[in-house]
Amino acid sequence: QVQLVESGEGLVQAGGSLRVSCAGSGRTFSNYVMGWFRQAPGKEREFVAAISWGGATTRYADSVKGRFTVSRDNTKNTLYLQMNSLKPEDTAVYYCAARASGELFTAQRDYAYWGQGTQVTVSS
Repeated sequence: QVQLVESGEGLVQAGGSLRVSCAGSGRTFSNYVMGWFRQAPGKEREFVAAISWGGATTRYADSVKGRFTVSRDNTKNTLYLQMNSLKPEDTAVYYCAARASGELFTAQRDYAYWGQGTQVTVSS
């Protein structure tokens, strides 16, 4: 299995940018499709973005398309989420997740491994 640890917690003003990271260890990181999810207070966890093994294919939630970019560096076993033009509604705990097969699924149930989350707060 793979262990995941997020970092990059931060407080930013609306319109600002922030990058969060997810470091993987254990099994070969490049074997996994990776995803980002987020959970705001009082809301269910929702899909944000996903990226294929090699990074060539990505998928985004409509709410972040054009503002967020998911990427990975398999030589460093690290997943990234670059967040630009942040809005107060982007405030949430951000989680990275991994699944072993090749599809870029958007449901939580399709990801077997999860990090502990990192807080992103956007002030208005």
